[in-house]
Amino acid sequence: MTAAPVRSRSLLADLRAMGLVAGGVVLVHCSMRKVGYLDGGVAALALAFREAIGPSGTLVVTTQTPGNSVSSDAFRAATAGMTDTERAAYEEQMPGFDARTTPSFGVGAFAEHIRGLPDAVRSGHPQTSFCAWGPKAPDLMRVHELDSHLGERSPLAALERADATTLLLGVGYESCTALHLAEYRLRRPAAVRDYRCYEMRQGRRVRVDFRAPHLDAAPFARIGIGLDRETFTRRGIVGRAPARLLPIRAAVRYAVQWMDRNLLR
Repeated sequence: MTAAPVRSRSLLADLRAMGLVAGGVVLVHCSMRKVGYLDGGVAALALAFREAIGPSGTLVVTTQTPGNSVSSDAFRAATAGMTDTERAAYEEQMPGFDARTTPSFGVGAFAEHIRGLPDAVRSGHPQTSFCAWGPKAPDLMRVHELDSHLGERSPLAALERADATTLLLGVGYESCTALHLAEYRLRRPAAVRDYRCYEMRQGRRVRVDFRAPHLDAAPFARIGIGLDRETFTRRGIVGRAPARLLPIRAAVRYAVQWMDRNLLR
């Protein structure tokens, strides 16, 4: 038997029950498959968020693009088993990142829907961009330096300063991008590595080489065990998906303390 579709009114009630409030700023990671079949599709969920946070609220998603980077896991998977010549030819055909048009990859249909909205604002990082929808979007997306994928000069830090929350909707802590901000604040910072990607500048595809910290989400599931015990973590159901809502500032502070105690770099 096919389950009845989730109604928009039910989604709105669920989001409000989770603690979303008018005027809030929320970073959302979402699995539409877990949310369930929606009456109105992905657009219905976006509109439910808009009603929950109101016209003064701002919704943020990740819109990463590993397909233009030779230092990404996606590139390594795509070129596994190739000769050097074949790998060079593959790299030659890789697209350059254009914040206006390049689709996101691996972050789900909801994030891609938000990216495509005409009044959404995207940050300019060619690998780890974010996209925001709402009145605070320009300020939150304004700074995203090349060597700060998810660090102090990225939208993540701006979200923290804005007292934003992050909602994990049908996904686990391994998808909690906000926790990466903690990696920049450890007593033993992450090792720096080389990156290479391509972006579009004035209509030309340009190679971009830079150095930045090597980020690793492997500990996030273990960190999440502790976060689930914290009083600031709210848990519930949105549609048919399990959900967690956390204040970014508190979650990052907890992650810094956990990683400083438990990780040897």
